[in-house]
Amino acid sequence: MAQPGASESPPPAQAPHRGWTEHEVELLLGRLLQVGVAISAAVVLAGGAVYLVRHGGAGPHYGRFVGEPAELRSVTGILHAAAAGRGRAVIQLGLLLLIATPVARVAFSLFAFLRERDRAYVLITSFVLALLLVSLAGLGG
Repeated sequence: MAQPGASESPPPAQAPHRGWTEHEVELLLGRLLQVGVAISAAVVLAGGAVYLVRHGGAGPHYGRFVGEPAELRSVTGILHAAAAGRGRAVIQLGLLLLIATPVARVAFSLFAFLRERDRAYVLITSFVLALLLVSLAGLGG
């Protein structure tokens, strides 16, 4: 309780919060990787279950090589086939999610560095993300 005649001083001004702490970014990145791997594993497991239910009794044909069907050679084909409930496509969708997880980590890192206004890391991370995207798109030669 204030004494009579004494003026109360205002609370100290807090410095504006520019962004996340380094520890918070590390925790978010770790959680992103955990969630990405868990989701991709669940999708692969679900696809494996669908595949085994439908084709579990079929025997292997070791005498001839059969590659992936044309519909499973592109991202759009995988998405359409997975939406139709085809087990192999759902498995491949899970693998695509697994591949996308570290790419999402780099993209999130870029966002964090932009928020921190760290130009050097923004440039480096942008370059890494561009390399990843170019190589995943098959444009790297």
